[in-house]
Amino acid sequence: MNSIGDYIRQQREQAKISLRQLAEQAGVSNPYLSQIERGLRKPSAEILQQIAKGLRISAEALYVQAGILEDRPGDSGVRAALLTDPHLTERQKQVLIEIYESFRRESQKPPTAEVVAVVRDRPAPDDDAPPAEASEPDGPDDRA
Repeated sequence: MNSIGDYIRQQREQAKISLRQLAEQAGVSNPYLSQIERGLRKPSAEILQQIAKGLRISAEALYVQAGILEDRPGDSGVRAALLTDPHLTERQKQVLIEIYESFRRESQKPPTAEVVAVVRDRPAPDDDAPPAEASEPDGPDDRA
């Protein structure tokens, strides 16, 4: 993408809505939206939020594209890739981001002392196991 305008145009075309329709849904004028798409105007964060609502995409995705918001450090671009994937719905993007973030949080937690102690003090398999009891035959008693 060369600019936020290119990105907005691409998202609008993929959503199969006209410039006029998006302008109406976003609550901005048609000429102003056209100027944004052509790179003649730089939209504010508030306008980007309105456009995101009109496109039904994440405002965060537009903020990242516009350089207003940096992608979260340490995520290797995963969030940005998810947010800008044109083949995912907004709901799918949010669910994938939530799953990704939960995995990241889980992997960053150091094990607690209690967990370490339990693992360290756990008996080896078959240690302290009760001796196997002799089983009685299941069939009828052959003794007379």
